[in-house]
Amino acid sequence: MTPSAQSFLVGLVGTGIGPSLTPPLHEREADELGLRYLYRRLDLDRLGRPATAIGEVLAAARLAGYDGLNVTHPCKQLVLDHLDELSPDAQALGAVNTVVLRDGRAVGHNTDWSGFARAVDRGLTDAPLGRVVLLGAGGAGAAVAHALLTLGTRRLTVVDVDAQRAGELAGALRDRFGDTRATPGDPATLPAALGEADGLVHATPTGMAAHPGLPVPAELLRPDLWVADIVYRPLETELVRVARRLGCRVLDGGAMAVFQAVDAFRLFTGVEPDAERMLAHFTTLVAGPGPDVRIG
Repeated sequence: MTPSAQSFLVGLVGTGIGPSLTPPLHEREADELGLRYLYRRLDLDRLGRPATAIGEVLAAARLAGYDGLNVTHPCKQLVLDHLDELSPDAQALGAVNTVVLRDGRAVGHNTDWSGFARAVDRGLTDAPLGRVVLLGAGGAGAAVAHALLTLGTRRLTVVDVDAQRAGELAGALRDRFGDTRATPGDPATLPAALGEADGLVHATPTGMAAHPGLPVPAELLRPDLWVADIVYRPLETELVRVARRLGCRVLDGGAMAVFQAVDAFRLFTGVEPDAERMLAHFTTLVAGPGPDVRIG
């Protein structure tokens, strides 16, 4: 079958996803490749369904002939119980952001971690990765943690307002990467952890329109600390803006958003997208008006 003869129906499932840039990013690249590609938003808020209804939405998508779904907050872990199979990365992370529907099976993947890893390679070249503090132990945080330890971080401190969740993620990371590689923390230990860190990665909703503000006190940032944020709209969150003003090396959420979409597109279609073209298109999309969103 030639690429021009192929068609795909894909969806994004989550809450508050109306402003997501993922659908137009996928559709534009499909147009460039000569594919028929429809990407629909399945917003649980608009459907009047709780996050726990992810199984119902997945079942409906299978019946409707969808080729795949992207899954975003707050369903990346809830979807696990409704899948037939997990890729090794998704199994290790315990979080899924991409579900491929093919041959009657729903297979979960995680492209968040690979997207973040490629973003770090591109935007923080030669940055020291030895000691890093991660804010947020949810599905996105798990993906970022996996990426950092894969890239060579020797000591990752996982900080979350939910101490149990931080402890569980740190424990899972130690099981996969070694007993000394990850440790849990909490907001009270954050100043000490950042004081010894090379970098800070922020993986919580803070900075989005519904959650404005700084995730850490500005006085904890210093010029020799690099800062990465996974929020991408606006690209210059308050954290990014303050960190840049203080002289920190900064990585905004744009490249991660694009690279996770690149990997998801390949999984959905079997066709290799043009990552540089998608980065360029993302730049034009994110410059437009609209409320803040994270990757989806």
